Amino acid sequence: MFAKSFNYYSYDKDTYLNCIEMIRSTNLRHATIITTWFLGVIILFMVFASLNFFGLTQERIPFYTIYLILTIGFELCVWLMPEFSKKHSTQLIYISIAILHSYGILFSVSQPYMVATSYLVLSAVTALSYIDTMYRMSAVSLASCGICIFTSYQFKTFSIAYNDTYNISIVITLMLVLHYAFQLMRIQQFVLFHKNLQIQNELEVKSSFDALTGLLNRGRFFSIAEEVLRQNKSHTLALCLIDLDGFKQINDKLGHQMGDKVIQLTGQTIIKALGLNDVIRRPISGWDLENIQNFAGRLGGDEFIVLVKARNGLDEFKGVFENLLKALNSARIGELNGIQASIGITELASDEHDIDSAYKRADDSLYESKRAGKNQIHYNLCGQNAKAQIAETQNTNAGKPEEVRNV
Repeated sequence: MFAKSFNYYSYDKDTYLNCIEMIRSTNLRHATIITTWFLGVIILFMVFASLNFFGLTQERIPFYTIYLILTIGFELCVWLMPEFSKKHSTQLIYISIAILHSYGILFSVSQPYMVATSYLVLSAVTALSYIDTMYRMSAVSLASCGICIFTSYQFKTFSIAYNDTYNISIVITLMLVLHYAFQLMRIQQFVLFHKNLQIQNELEVKSSFDALTGLLNRGRFFSIAEEVLRQNKSHTLALCLIDLDGFKQINDKLGHQMGDKVIQLTGQTIIKALGLNDVIRRPISGWDLENIQNFAGRLGGDEFIVLVKARNGLDEFKGVFENLLKALNSARIGELNGIQASIGITELASDEHDIDSAYKRADDSLYESKRAGKNQIHYNLCGQNAKAQIAETQNTNAGKPEEVRNV
């Protein structure tokens, strides 16, 4: 158990994976900063080499040029392919480590009479900047140190190689301890941020959705509807009001508990009929209002409201609401055999942005459905569709009782 928690900086694997997106983002941000810094160092060294300053000669320019190309390539990959970089962030950070450590080792080899100072600096930078798992980072760091010590003994005098061994052993031990401490602190911050985000999402859900039905509450529905109308440019929109018929009799004869169950079942039927399972109970901040097709809300009591975006015109949302009414009529719950509802629908013009006027027209249509006998659909169309305006009263509900039958 300790070994697993140690590998994930004192946390379990599931907690670590919950933070993986933040870990990837942090790694990429640090990779960008380190690569930009390293690019500046390479350019500066190339200038010094071209001028023969600080013991850097022009013979080293090809060496610097290779790392200049590698660094620019890495930087372009991160900037030009952000999705690819984020998906493969683990591989990229190890490529970054390989570039930096190999530079430190080769630079040390090129100066056989000096200790490997550059390698120690670059090792410290990568150890304190990147997050992966403790075991992998330790393995990579130790392997890199082993290579650096081996090359020191191959290309340097014994005394300098001995000093490199001593310095690298001390620094790598310190760096691994600091790496664990730093990354533990970062993971703690990620976990705290994730918990706060969960709390915010839960509060947003509670403040946006009706507890009984899972549909949007009145205020949130109208705020979203206004935004959808503002963004709409070409889709046919329909606003629908649904009022249950005979709901008072259900409460009086079967009790308020049964009334709550009817409200709940109506909400579930609306969700299923409109295909809202992937939308409902998700934080509003995660909704794509440009592509969302339908959403629904509860106005209060036994009244519901729906906004439908139809890609294929009027016939599409007519079919949606006819199927919804049929589903309500065929619903069974306890002693109740079917739920009847009056539905009023208004079509919205593509340039209409006033949800209040649309609501008034839908309410007028609902009144017409009630007046014409209930348990039916009445349409209030606009534009060319107004010429063919229909009250769906003839065949949709033939032979059905006027109100919900109570047993």
